[in-house]
Amino acid sequence: MKYFLIGYMGSGKSSLGRLLAEELNIPFYDLDTYIERQENLTIAQIFKTKGEIYFRKIEHEKLKELLAERKAMVIALGGGTPCYAGNMELLLENGKSIYLQYPLEVLVDRLWIAKEQRPLIAQLETKELLEDFIRKHLFERAPYYMQANHRIKLEYESLEEVVQKLQVLLQQG
Repeated sequence: MKYFLIGYMGSGKSSLGRLLAEELNIPFYDLDTYIERQENLTIAQIFKTKGEIYFRKIEHEKLKELLAERKAMVIALGGGTPCYAGNMELLLENGKSIYLQYPLEVLVDRLWIAKEQRPLIAQLETKELLEDFIRKHLFERAPYYMQANHRIKLEYESLEEVVQKLQVLLQQG
C-alpha cells in the first residue's frame, strides 16, 4: 500500500512521513526532495529559474514515477501537489491519502518561524500578511485536500503523538 501525506506547507508531512514509514517498516519518499535530486536544483531554484509551470509538470512526472514502483511506501507531498495536473485523482487510485489538517493559527505560528526557508512566503513582512496568504491558499486548496481518504485534525501534538494517531487511523482502514 502507498500512503500519501497531504496538507499545507508547515504541516509536518516530511517529518511525520519519515517516522510513519519507520513504524510501518516501508520506504519513505519526500516528493520535493526526490525532485531536487532528479533536477539537481532546490525547489526554490526551480521556481526562480524555470517557473512554477515547469515545476508542476516535473512534480506530476516524478509523482507518476513513484506510483509506478510496485512496493509499499509513504510519500510526503508538496502542499500544492494534490491541486494540479489531476494529481489528486492519481492519489485516490493508487493508495491511501491522509490530509494533515491544522487550524490556520497553528500554520501561521509554524510558518512565521521558518518563513525565510520558504520561497513562497519569505517576502511577507508581517504575521497578518502571512495569515492572509495562508487563508487564501487554504480556501483554494480545500476542495482537493478534502478529497483525501482520511482526514486527521491536529493542533499542537508532538510528532510521536501524530504518528500514533496515524497508525490507529490506518489500522481502522
